[in-house]
Amino acid sequence: MKISQGKAKSSSLPLSCFTYAAGHGDEGVCLMMHLGKYRILLDCGLTDLSPLLEQNQPPADLIFCSHAHEDHCRGLLELHRAFPQIPIYTSEVTAKLLPCNWVGQLQGEDLSWCQVLPWRSTLKITDDLQIEIVPAGHLPGAAAIIITYTTAKRSYRVMYSGDFSVSNFQLVEGMSIEHLRGLAPDVLILEGSYGTMRHPHRRLQEKQLMERINRALEAGKDVLLPVPPIGLGQEILKLLRSHHQFTGRDLDIWVDDSVALTCDIYLELLSQFPVSVQNFAKHQALFWDERICPRMRRLNHPSRFAASQNRRVFLVDYRSNLWSYMSDKVADWLVLLPEHPLNYIHPQSPQLELLHNLSSIEIETYLLAEHSDGRNTTQLIHNLRPQHVILVHGSLNYLLELASLEELRNRYQIHSPASGTLLELPIGDRFVQPQTPEPIYYEGELNETNSAIAIVLPEHISNDSRWKQVADTGIIQARWQGNELVIKGVSQRELLNSNSQGRISADLDCCDRCFHYHNQHCWNQFSPLYGFKVIPEGYCPVFEAKEIDEVG
Repeated sequence: MKISQGKAKSSSLPLSCFTYAAGHGDEGVCLMMHLGKYRILLDCGLTDLSPLLEQNQPPADLIFCSHAHEDHCRGLLELHRAFPQIPIYTSEVTAKLLPCNWVGQLQGEDLSWCQVLPWRSTLKITDDLQIEIVPAGHLPGAAAIIITYTTAKRSYRVMYSGDFSVSNFQLVEGMSIEHLRGLAPDVLILEGSYGTMRHPHRRLQEKQLMERINRALEAGKDVLLPVPPIGLGQEILKLLRSHHQFTGRDLDIWVDDSVALTCDIYLELLSQFPVSVQNFAKHQALFWDERICPRMRRLNHPSRFAASQNRRVFLVDYRSNLWSYMSDKVADWLVLLPEHPLNYIHPQSPQLELLHNLSSIEIETYLLAEHSDGRNTTQLIHNLRPQHVILVHGSLNYLLELASLEELRNRYQIHSPASGTLLELPIGDRFVQPQTPEPIYYEGELNETNSAIAIVLPEHISNDSRWKQVADTGIIQARWQGNELVIKGVSQRELLNSNSQGRISADLDCCDRCFHYHNQHCWNQFSPLYGFKVIPEGYCPVFEAKEIDEVG
């Protein structure tokens, strides 16, 4: 990614933020926060560092790395080599995990250049600048940073979440909202990866994934799970080790080198993990142990698993040649792809093109969310009560959907900047949050018959243009939502495509029949509906039918 603006622009205001990369698509996250004279770089997920290097002088006074995922740190090594004098702050676990991103590039290089920050302990950088980190969930070591800048007139506070989740995972506890309640930062920089989506409970997500793997194994299939090297793979391995459906099962679980490397680092850092994980590891191996079932083994040579007659589960780096793991013998396979807001592995990616053409291979997606959903994101915002909210990290559609919520726009100053944007952040000494506008209620007369209730509206209401927009057919659908009656218009297309049973016709080219329709959302990056919640009866010009088994 190349930023046309070049160097970060500054503002005359005490607080401003320049987005080198706002985390849209695969561009990564890299933000420059200006607090008075200080420049703090928040993450460095850039692929192209030229905007930071072309100045021939340190572009920042300090750098904060929120966690070890590549979209937040992939440019960090190159930036350190160019300006080794810039201090880089992070958590202890993140400092240990970062080298996993540069395997083969380090050449015996000393990696002690990160300055480790303890949790919830204030570090005084200068007399007027201090920082503190708190656990962010999402990934072991992931941290949010709280920055306090003090002037003669007042103090300013900025919080940057990095990636976060409030749900407890298998290997990391969620961010504590209770600890942060009432922090009232002037600026909150927050990820909005899933927009307004609402996820099932984390334990239900885990249960559904384990059940799907179990059904595949019972059907005689092997299972392939492409995952990023850090985070998701280790979560799934812990589930396979501890879930009742797999405990003691005669099953081989193979793990490729890059995922296994992270597992080894996790084992070295067990003292930094939740007490529940430490207790589990006291009674049985967290990962490697070929003496107990299921057996977890390193996939260090293909010949090791070629002769295996047991059912197999493979966890491999999503960037690897997936076909190489499935070509060792004739077998039926289930390939499970994680549903991810940034689509780092898309069901229609070129590396999966070959697999789609093979009848022995079934490709599905699953949800094991690593980021907060819309409900928890808005909950965090309401508890923190910031003046400004800057939403980054996620598809632009998701971020705009979240930024458009009235419950946020009516209370906070919401920003969703593109890359290369300077945000000036004026701060009021007394910021009065506007009251949420009262909802508009309509009053009318109800006339009941044996089969229906007629709603008679007064003229000033019936003439409201919004009523005319309800339905161009004059037909509506109504459903109860609590004590409110929700009315929805029925379009001509819905009428034409509906049948007497209310089921969708099998030959209708609609979202419900589309390969890219999952969890009520469109996942086709070439569709104008990409990232949006869509109805099953919807349609777009790049419809692609699901494969349907031929009968006879």
